[in-house]
Amino acid sequence: MQAVEILEKLVGFPSVVGTCNADIVAWIRDYLHSHGIAVAVLPGPEGDRSNLFATIGPKEVPGYILSGHMDVVPATESGWTSYPFRLRAEAGRLYGRGATDMKGFLATVLAAVPGLAAAPLRRPIHIAFSYDEEAGCRGVPHMIARLPELCVSPLGAIIGEPSGMRAIRAHKGKAAARLTVRGRSGHSSRPDEGLNAIHGITGVLSRAVAEADRLTRGPFENVFEPPYSSLQTGTVKGGQAVNIIPDSCEAEFEARAISGVDPAALLAPVREVAEGLSARGFQVEWRELSAYPALSLPTDAPLAKLLEDLTDLEPLPAVSYGTEAGLFQRAGIDAIICGPGEIGRAHKPDEFILADELVACQAMVEALGERCRA
Repeated sequence: MQAVEILEKLVGFPSVVGTCNADIVAWIRDYLHSHGIAVAVLPGPEGDRSNLFATIGPKEVPGYILSGHMDVVPATESGWTSYPFRLRAEAGRLYGRGATDMKGFLATVLAAVPGLAAAPLRRPIHIAFSYDEEAGCRGVPHMIARLPELCVSPLGAIIGEPSGMRAIRAHKGKAAARLTVRGRSGHSSRPDEGLNAIHGITGVLSRAVAEADRLTRGPFENVFEPPYSSLQTGTVKGGQAVNIIPDSCEAEFEARAISGVDPAALLAPVREVAEGLSARGFQVEWRELSAYPALSLPTDAPLAKLLEDLTDLEPLPAVSYGTEAGLFQRAGIDAIICGPGEIGRAHKPDEFILADELVACQAMVEALGERCRA
């Protein structure tokens, strides 16, 4: 099957983040089985979602991981000019949810499989497809934890997020959390009998603003834009009516960290103020939504040189968005980002990838196969 044909199949599965992905996993598994490749389907703790891992070539020597996620963001935004989960081709563009982020990469890897399987590989190429990346990389840690039983420690992992086929050596880490504060309702004419949850949370919001301002003063890492870690309040929800004392309020916070900074630690001062509300009679719940570390691959790393050779493009130093690459690096596996498409097309109506970009990515995967045959 050609990459476009495979992409049509993959886009047809509405594998929205946080939902069952059994159908897309089964199709990929059966496709790989049809080419004689053994597949490990690795169920996650949610029970209805799985990671998928397969190896082409010898398992007893170090090789390379081709990593991507099978989930996509919802396609509920207005502006789609065709059904999001049916691939539409027009003037060299291939439209559909996930076409760029990142089923295009999955399709090129799968299209290269027959060629990779046809000739003996001296080093293996592993296929590692995950779930719920769009919810903060929730699925891949379960697969990474099982890698020691699946393969010899790899030489590197290529994460195929859309990068214009130019390798990227670094990205920021991220942590996100949801705070729920519960007070006591009542009529607004008797504030003495209630406990206003919105008033209670204002001190937490003020601390978040102060921490965000403090981070702009450094430390700095100039490869990023902006060159410092950041923190923001992303959502605030609370109250029912102006004459009702609000008994609950919820806020979500996000921190993005430069290399060497723990993103969860950036949220700690905000959490401390939040948990202090308990002394004033509020019920407080702090729930971590996601967390993954920054990626920082040295300029002279063999994996960076390999990708420069495979793409004939010098790697970019960094991007500010995050990927699963930092989790592979934390597990002791060098990782780099390189995939088809542009990140600016993702998470939008009429998301698309160019047919030529699929060709370029498949050529990179096949060139990697040639290296592993040498």
